[in-house]
Amino acid sequence: MKKTKNNRTRNRDDSKNSPFEDRKRFCPFSNKNSPNIDYKDTKLLSKYISEKGKIIPSRITNVSRGKQKELSLAIKRARFLALMSYTNKFFN
Repeated sequence: MKKTKNNRTRNRDDSKNSPFEDRKRFCPFSNKNSPNIDYKDTKLLSKYISEKGKIIPSRITNVSRGKQKELSLAIKRARFLALMSYTNKFFN
């Protein structure tokens, strides 16, 4: 007896189950009226840090590769200059 292989080819369209996967993703810093990335703007930078103090990856925040590099550099600079906490823990 011969064994036959299942030659079914899977396309990328087969794995899409969610209607949100087709939407266009854009960088929040690449628009015309978008804010500039600056190490002194701690309110903006704190949006891109998790509760444990980690920098949120660009696959979650949809930030482009170049802007993610600028963002991480600004966060690290603000931490070094003590404008932001490394751990985001506040003790009273």
